[in-house]
Amino acid sequence: MAAVAVAAVTMMFATPLVSWADEAEEAVAVEIISPLLLAEDEEGEIMEAVAAHAAGAITEVVEETGAAADSQSARQELVDYALQFVGNPYRTAGNDPHTGADCSGFVKYVMEHGAGISMNRSSVAQATQGQQISSDQMQPGDLIFYGNGSRINHVAMYIGDGQIVHASTHKTGIKISNWNYRSPVKIVNMMG
Repeated sequence: MAAVAVAAVTMMFATPLVSWADEAEEAVAVEIISPLLLAEDEEGEIMEAVAAHAAGAITEVVEETGAAADSQSARQELVDYALQFVGNPYRTAGNDPHTGADCSGFVKYVMEHGAGISMNRSSVAQATQGQQISSDQMQPGDLIFYGNGSRINHVAMYIGDGQIVHASTHKTGIKISNWNYRSPVKIVNMMG
C-alpha cells in the first residue's frame, strides 16, 4: 500500500514539474518530493500534512519561476523598445532618439520610457547607478560602460547574443555592435 501511495504522490507532483522545469528547478523538485517518499505514518500511508507542505513548496517554485519569466519578458520588451531606434541619428547632447541622441541620452530615454527607470544624464553618472555585474552575468537590458583606461566615456545597452545597441557616432547613428568591440570598464544591472 505504501509503495502505491508513494508512486501516486510522485506522479502527481513530479510529472507536471518535468514539463516546465530546467535542471535547477528539477533539483528543487527532487528536494521537495524526496521527503514524501520517506514520510509514512504508522500504517504506511503518505501523511497528508507532508503532501500539503510539498504542494505549497511546489507552488512557491512555480511562482518564483513565473517571476523569473516576467523579468525576462520585461528585459526583452526593453530591448525591443530600444531596437526601434536603430538607424536614427546621433546628436551631441541629444536626449530623444526619435530626433537624435548621444549615447547617454539614448540610454536615459530608453530606460525611462521603456522600463520606467530614472537615469542620470551623463554616462559617468549613469555608471554610479544599478548593481555592477561581470560579463558572464549579463542579460538583455544591462548597461555596458566603455572608456579610456578607467575613465568612462560611452554607454550601451546589451541586447543579448553578444550584441549591444548604442548611439555610436555622428556617422553611424544608433546602431548594433558586438558588446566587446571596445574593452568595457563596467557592466551594470539596472533591472534587478
